[in-house]
Amino acid sequence: MVGTGAPMVVRQVVVQAPIEKAFAVFTQRFADIKPREHNLMSSPIVETVFEGRVGGHIYDRAEDGSECRWARVLVFEPPDRVVFSWDIGPTWNLEKDPANASEVEVRFVAEGPDRTRVELEHRNIDRHGPGWESVRDGVANDQGWALYLERYAALTGADA
Repeated sequence: MVGTGAPMVVRQVVVQAPIEKAFAVFTQRFADIKPREHNLMSSPIVETVFEGRVGGHIYDRAEDGSECRWARVLVFEPPDRVVFSWDIGPTWNLEKDPANASEVEVRFVAEGPDRTRVELEHRNIDRHGPGWESVRDGVANDQGWALYLERYAALTGADA
């Protein structure tokens, strides 16, 4: 759901995989889901790390050894859901104040023993303050969450 003035983006995909596998692929293979060209650093990304625990981070590590911690893991409940902050502001730089970060919740819903619906909700985008609409528009476009879920589905097994 993206509408004029809506401070959230909602996307979903159905994959042909048991819920446990669907969750594991999203959290353990996030480096294969996130395009390396989605980079806030001046050096190319060599890996993206998703620390699978509350208090962990999602961060990129660059060729020069620098790191960019762009999300904090807020909820980690395998295999049902994960919630992380979006610490990237309207100018596509790191947001230092956690009160100005939005949240991404990813829910995994079993639709059968080998079929899982994955629901992604990026909410509270207006917390980023003036210019928040550019964050919403960026994650809502074809190169945002739609691309991430497309890449995820390719790794997991999409429902045709």
